[in-house]
Amino acid sequence: MADPPVESPPDRGRWDRGWRGELGRLLEIVALVGLVVTQPLLDVLGRSPDFFLFHRADTGHILLLVALVALVPTAPVAALGLLSRLAGRTARALTHTALVGLLLAALAVQVGRHTMPLRGVPLLGLAGLVGVAGAVAHRRWRAPGRALRLAAAGPVAFVSLFLFVSPTSAVVLPRGDGGAVGTAQGAAVHPPVVMLILDELPLVSLLGGDGRIDAARFPHFAELAAGSTWYRNATGVSGWTPYALPAMLTGRYPARAVAPHYSQYPDNLFTAFGGLYDVQAQESITRLCPPSRCEQPVAPEQGLGVLVKETGKLLGRVAGPTESTIDPEDSYREQTRVEAGLDAAEPVPADPKFRWDSLDDNQPARFTSFLAGLKPQSRPALHFLHLLMPHSPWAYLPSGARYDAPEDLPNDGAGWVDLARQRHLAQLGYTDRLIGETLRTLRASGLYDQALVVVTADHGVSFRPGAQGRGMDAIKAAAGEVAWVPMFVKEPRQQTGRVDDRNWEHVDLLPTVADEAGIRLPWRVDGRSARQAPRADTTKHFYDAPGEAVTFAGGVPTPPPLPTPHPLVGTEVRAGPTGGSATVADLAAFRATDPDTGTLPALVWGDVPDAIPDGTLLAVAVNGRIGAVVPVVPTDPGGRRFAALLTDDRLFHAGTNQLDVYQVTAGTTLRRLTLS
Repeated sequence: MADPPVESPPDRGRWDRGWRGELGRLLEIVALVGLVVTQPLLDVLGRSPDFFLFHRADTGHILLLVALVALVPTAPVAALGLLSRLAGRTARALTHTALVGLLLAALAVQVGRHTMPLRGVPLLGLAGLVGVAGAVAHRRWRAPGRALRLAAAGPVAFVSLFLFVSPTSAVVLPRGDGGAVGTAQGAAVHPPVVMLILDELPLVSLLGGDGRIDAARFPHFAELAAGSTWYRNATGVSGWTPYALPAMLTGRYPARAVAPHYSQYPDNLFTAFGGLYDVQAQESITRLCPPSRCEQPVAPEQGLGVLVKETGKLLGRVAGPTESTIDPEDSYREQTRVEAGLDAAEPVPADPKFRWDSLDDNQPARFTSFLAGLKPQSRPALHFLHLLMPHSPWAYLPSGARYDAPEDLPNDGAGWVDLARQRHLAQLGYTDRLIGETLRTLRASGLYDQALVVVTADHGVSFRPGAQGRGMDAIKAAAGEVAWVPMFVKEPRQQTGRVDDRNWEHVDLLPTVADEAGIRLPWRVDGRSARQAPRADTTKHFYDAPGEAVTFAGGVPTPPPLPTPHPLVGTEVRAGPTGGSATVADLAAFRATDPDTGTLPALVWGDVPDAIPDGTLLAVAVNGRIGAVVPVVPTDPGGRRFAALLTDDRLFHAGTNQLDVYQVTAGTTLRRLTLS
């Protein structure tokens, strides 16, 4: 007789159903976290290869970051759900429903930001209602849960798109190793070539009211202009470095939204010069020089921790209910020489404004390495540096001393635009000092006379109220600040300066440098060498997006007038009445100032009570001398704030410094505020 069939114990069946249910819940969480976290992060990072290029992330680091983005956010949410199982089936079900509702609300915030005008609390309220409705639907019907379980395949798709389709894929999995090599033009002589590309520097920031370089504020730019050809009507072709710099180094207008990488731009300055020149390249947020042409110096490893930290900040911006006012490129801060552990390339200059030897430690590390390589060689050399100066984040005084600033200070709006421009000009003052160091090093090494020296910038930036930045709004309102850039070419043995107002566009840079260096380019370029006749057409071409040119008329722009300093600035403070109060951040820095660290508390910011009306002037004094007068600005998300930059570092001394903030009343009467 056959044995009767063995039936599964009832408990085993319930166990199987329970864990199948847990698997389904996990898939739902995976789908929602993928939509809320993985997709938006990988979408932004996939369109930002410059983020990885600046941080010198290798393939291993990028893959680890992708794994963290795809897997780690799911873990705590899933763990919370599993722990709730200990309290019983009902608690588990309610917890899962609540998690689904919260994740749907978070997703609704992101969708709402892209499809609706609502922001802040109203958007959060609407998203909360969407989350509640979604949770109820999920609890009542099976269809939403089934749809979510199918959507659990989303993270795999998001990761695949990032690795194989996005612009960043070229950085993760590079293909190719450079393009065509240039050839010599007959019996041409190949002089040393020194190229310094600055970043986010409008031409108008350098100009005085007469249209010339303001030699009082920027003596070394004036020195450069006095010995070179200044193409005064020069414009960049994009406000975004990943598009602008490849156009400069390939001679072609931006055509595709691809990574600024040698696999996407195989024919460029470095490949053209690589057959005849020894290439010494210092790039920042591009990697156009292939390994076969040059092995670029790498700063001390920044590691996965930096990538994770910056990605965490990015998540806060893409997931929040308000628009972010922070420029993502503000995270691209140049390491200083001391931070990178480099030895000084040259002694500290004798300029008396360098009052402490340690200020030389604040020299950008990439610049230090660039200076160290400026030496005569037996073979022609191309010395190239793209330096993120005076690009934000603004952190330097003209002397080279650094200061700290909060990340959330606005750059636009009443009062803030003026402060942003002041900080930009202060950092430009330090950039001028770096230009002076370059010229001094070239002369000391004997390269100056024989070399072709090129100094320019990739794009500018607008400080026009309501149109601050480099995007289309800024281009429409202030093209003269965004597009026009300084452009200096010192030919070998050139002794005197001259001004050329031809219609220069930055696609002209490569053909001009190639002609001067005696190299024939083996590919077609959109630009025109300065050795050729000028363009008859005065039209300028600018690309906010590749392949989509915006055109406008040429002509050297008129600089905006500099603000007139308040008559109180620089005066000694006279004792006056006391009344009112203010909160100032980082007061401790004034109690123990050490100039030998190279850092000063030169940016003073804080809050004032509602009793002080908007527009009220505040005078900020250090050690009895007023360094700045600024207005109280209308309330922003950070509160009722004020901020003042003290550009004169002679206000400070070692040890305890007295900080005072005064309310300027009728005329120049001062009322001292109690600080906390």
